[in-house]
Amino acid sequence: MTKRRQIIQAINSGTMSQAQAAWAYGVSESMVSKLLRQWAREGDAAFYAKSRGPRSHPAAVSAEVIAEIVRIRSSLVTAGLDAGAATITDHLAAGVFRDQLPSRASINRILARQGLVTPEPKKRPKASLIRFEAELPNGCWQSDVTKILLADESRAEVITWLDDYSRMILHIQAHTRVSVNTVVSSFTAAARAYGHPAATLTDNGLVYTTRFRGGSNRFEKLLRTHDVAQRNGRGNHPQTQGKIERFQQTLKKWITAQSSPGNITELNQLLGRFTEVYNTERIHTARKATPYAAYTSAPKDAPAPLPEDTTRYLHDRVDKFGKLSIRYDGRMRHIGIGRTHAGTPVVKIVKDRHIIVADKRTGEVLRDFILDPTRGYQPQ
Repeated sequence: MTKRRQIIQAINSGTMSQAQAAWAYGVSESMVSKLLRQWAREGDAAFYAKSRGPRSHPAAVSAEVIAEIVRIRSSLVTAGLDAGAATITDHLAAGVFRDQLPSRASINRILARQGLVTPEPKKRPKASLIRFEAELPNGCWQSDVTKILLADESRAEVITWLDDYSRMILHIQAHTRVSVNTVVSSFTAAARAYGHPAATLTDNGLVYTTRFRGGSNRFEKLLRTHDVAQRNGRGNHPQTQGKIERFQQTLKKWITAQSSPGNITELNQLLGRFTEVYNTERIHTARKATPYAAYTSAPKDAPAPLPEDTTRYLHDRVDKFGKLSIRYDGRMRHIGIGRTHAGTPVVKIVKDRHIIVADKRTGEVLRDFILDPTRGYQPQ
């Protein structure tokens, strides 16, 4: 029984006065009087509290706009394209509802109410990430290799070169296997079409770098020949190669929505169609423009002379105590690696006080630190 019913029945039955009911039920006397007047007008309906929400919502999204949002979302998903709130907003702005555009937050709530999104409560907040991008087109090119499943269950390897500033696809092609020669030829083709970038950003795959194993491959030597700075980060790391890794999600979703390619030739035809859609038709959220428009809207960056390479590559083996030795400034220093790596053959990459220690067999980086010249032992 609700408190409102109890108050009304107690007073009507003569069990309590209005003042007694107010004290007993912890409400004001004016509230009791208001409740009795409501009961006189509405009868038993007064036993239940009414909604305090507004009777009308003049700013609410209309049913027509909601239906259009659902339609756009469905068509984008079917086409294998990104279908987030920002993309839906761009499509609404190009149609008849351009004067009734809801906010991105409203679109996200509509999609959630319609059951069209999958909640990801454990996903890291975007605000916690430190974003970066090149200041100009050709300021940095990102590259990565991913695998695409063909109709016969075999896998093709796809290499992509993506402009960091505009997100434009500069080169994308499928191969049976991507080697360092593939990286060199694809980079050369992209540079011939768009000019050399100031820098490249890739993971530490051996097709991109072998310096963690004590030397430079053909690609690294090509970059130094053209004064292109090389940057590397570990794979599956969105704080560094996030743009190219996110791009590959978009690529695979679009490929999955098409008929499965039977061979590499058919896959390359699909990649050509995807490049046109991605570069010239699809609005990229980060730039509020197509990648091609963003790439052509600003002056191009170019390589600058690189400083002389003074890097030393020293081969060694971790001793039984998990340490290495290196001479710096006339004194022998000791580097802590860990007993678990005892006996591991390594390459020490030394550039002044910056020292990288990598497993010679796997290329795994075991230590990456700045040597402290005041200490004889460099702890982990």
